[in-house]
Amino acid sequence: MALTKAMDEGACDAINKIEAQTHARLKRLLPSSLGILAKNNNIYVKKSPRPLIMVQGNCGLEDLREHILPSPLSSSPDQGDHYVQGFQRGPGGFSENYSWKMQLTSNSTRFVHLTEMKSSMSAMKRLYSTSHTTVDSKEMKKFQLLAHRWWDEQGEYSTLHSLNDIRVPFIRDTLLNMSSDHQLGSPLSGVKILDVGCGGGLLSEPLGRLGASVTGIDPLEDNIRTAEQHKSFDPVLAKRIQYKPCSLEDIVEEATETFDVIIASEVVEHVADLETFIKYCYQVLKPEGSLFITTINKTQLSYILGIVVAERIMGIVPEGTHDWEKFISPEELECLLDSNGFLVKTVNGMSYNPLSGSWSWTESTSINYAVHAMKSRVKEQSSSREPPSETDKEAHSAEASASTTV
Repeated sequence: MALTKAMDEGACDAINKIEAQTHARLKRLLPSSLGILAKNNNIYVKKSPRPLIMVQGNCGLEDLREHILPSPLSSSPDQGDHYVQGFQRGPGGFSENYSWKMQLTSNSTRFVHLTEMKSSMSAMKRLYSTSHTTVDSKEMKKFQLLAHRWWDEQGEYSTLHSLNDIRVPFIRDTLLNMSSDHQLGSPLSGVKILDVGCGGGLLSEPLGRLGASVTGIDPLEDNIRTAEQHKSFDPVLAKRIQYKPCSLEDIVEEATETFDVIIASEVVEHVADLETFIKYCYQVLKPEGSLFITTINKTQLSYILGIVVAERIMGIVPEGTHDWEKFISPEELECLLDSNGFLVKTVNGMSYNPLSGSWSWTESTSINYAVHAMKSRVKEQSSSREPPSETDKEAHSAEASASTTV
């Protein structure tokens, strides 16, 4: 009962804090009569204290200030569909689009509105980021304090130790299913793996023991020192693992198309610029190489359980470890991967049981999830491709018929 009450109080305090921050930002950015936020291709327009309107399109905040037109609402704004005039950015500027559908939702789901607004602000930061670094200095400071704690299985990184029980087999089995050539006892022999954000080497070491040639990189030198020290306890790992105190962008030029596999486990929610990070991954991967990511979804549940409960109430991880604004949904991550030359092959949900301290696979991706994607041989430029003409279609059909006959 006491735990439930504490959870409720913690959640309410967190929600009120988000609401205050969001309100302050809106007051600075927009007229009091109109609130506009952008989240990727969704535009959120809050015209009154009650409805929240979502318009699909691709506009920035400044674009909306100048171009979007207020629309008349129905007499019952709590629910219903409405059509208004919108504007979409194209190669030649803005084009009008009168068929965008707007969905109004009731203010009874206040937390949904607030989380969507925070998600929108985070998306705008990513959209307009001009940074070419993936390292977030604030994140560095957080992990600097815990650099000596990586191998304490009962300490702050206990959840990562137990995560190995499912992420190592996931990586191993996925790679083995893609190749029939492997050695007994060293199934990953000959596979070159880059472990990005390796920390103290919690994932690098078991992969090295499976025979892989692992390069672990981390921008914190103290993390690398911890990893090197622990590696020295096992002479077998000395030849299979090398650690470097650097970021992903530091090795791009020297390691272009070098690795068969890149792993970013519990990392992408800490980087400064996720799209830049994915672009660098593409550059250092060999054609048809594999990218493995585990991270946290951006949902109400992930905020309540992943931050309020896990950090502030139960102390499963240190408070301040995660920033909800940096969480990303599987759909948004898949979109980023697809637009940067990757093909997503698998998305699996993961569940953590705090009572047993164990992880398991689940169909739900509402909190934690794992992704396996492959680098395409040729990076598709879908935006520049023209649809096939009728002549092309006829020629293709003729070729198909001929090959079938043969």
